[in-house]
Amino acid sequence: MNVKSVKDLDVKGKRIFLRVDFNVPLDENRIITDDKKIRSSLPTIEYLAEQGAKVIVASHLGRPKGQVSEKYSLAPVAAKLGEILGKEVLFARDCIGDEARRVVDGMKDGDVALLENLRFHPEEEKNDPGFARELASLADVYVNDAFGTAHRAHASTAGVPGLLPAAAGLLMKKEIEYLGKVLTNPVKPFVAIIGGAKISDKIGVIENLLDKVDTFILGGGMANTFLKAQGFDMGKSLVEEDKIELAAETVQKANAKGVKVLLPSDLVVAESVAPDSPHKVVAKDQVPAGWAAVDIGPESARMFADAIKDANTIVWNGPMGVFEMEPFARGTEAVARAVAESDGTSIVGGGESAAAVKKMGVAEKISHISTGGGASLEFLEGKKLPGIRALAK
Repeated sequence: MNVKSVKDLDVKGKRIFLRVDFNVPLDENRIITDDKKIRSSLPTIEYLAEQGAKVIVASHLGRPKGQVSEKYSLAPVAAKLGEILGKEVLFARDCIGDEARRVVDGMKDGDVALLENLRFHPEEEKNDPGFARELASLADVYVNDAFGTAHRAHASTAGVPGLLPAAAGLLMKKEIEYLGKVLTNPVKPFVAIIGGAKISDKIGVIENLLDKVDTFILGGGMANTFLKAQGFDMGKSLVEEDKIELAAETVQKANAKGVKVLLPSDLVVAESVAPDSPHKVVAKDQVPAGWAAVDIGPESARMFADAIKDANTIVWNGPMGVFEMEPFARGTEAVARAVAESDGTSIVGGGESAAAVKKMGVAEKISHISTGGGASLEFLEGKKLPGIRALAK
């Protein structure tokens, strides 16, 4: 999709409405516990400020449901952004109206201001045209750097770009380029690793990639449904009974196209899904009655790593087991290590896969870690994301 970059615009002296994704985690004392999302948009903010633009930053935080709530105020984010930039970041206690206008009118070239949480107004999530016009009236140019919200048709992502000259920020451009190449021109061999709990969450990605990949590696809870479709008794494992037929059809389609489908050959099973539960490694056809699969086994991890090693393009979305529980994280960790050690282009979808490579300390060895879990999933499904479509108009 052809989208202008912020570097294609003349921004000097102009007011830039910059939509970012600063939906950061905060503790009970309103201290930011992970500032990665802030840092990921720094290149765009710094570029605009250096070019002499007035940078009006806008974001949502949490789900305040259209109500003003101190718990979801972006004030701590403004302070953190100022600390990282090493200069004052102005903060407007609202994103529209007199307060926003007062702050913007007082800006000089190179200044950075942060507006209060967009979602304090119910009109944001409704993509209300009047609200979009009020936001747009603050600026001359629109730049979207919030890939994590690109799948949402909200006023700040889909409404405002229709009212101003629009472009993608540097992070958004990078996301579109990396994920776009996977769909249009992947370097072969191409391996897609798909995990997570349910087939229903990932079937769109699998179907969209069927004509593009050489190998699918399937793990996590969804692999149980595929194994059940092959006739294995999965005990008390999570299985989507209504998706067994779909799983069987998907493997048939892959076989017909010459696409390899790798499923776990052994599994870690537990009496209950709890970190202190008795657990052991069994072959895929030996799951005891009343036990549940909670991770791929060591043999599967080696087999998956071998397939990853030879790939030139790797896309990974979803963990291999109940990754948040330490005893059941080994399979996901082994896959993270294999992806990091690969010489190919590696793209990790947001969410738990991104958390895994960070936890393993191998994030810097990944070609691209997407900043949007839901957005990257929908992009890989081949859906046209409203936030990107609005930039391409």
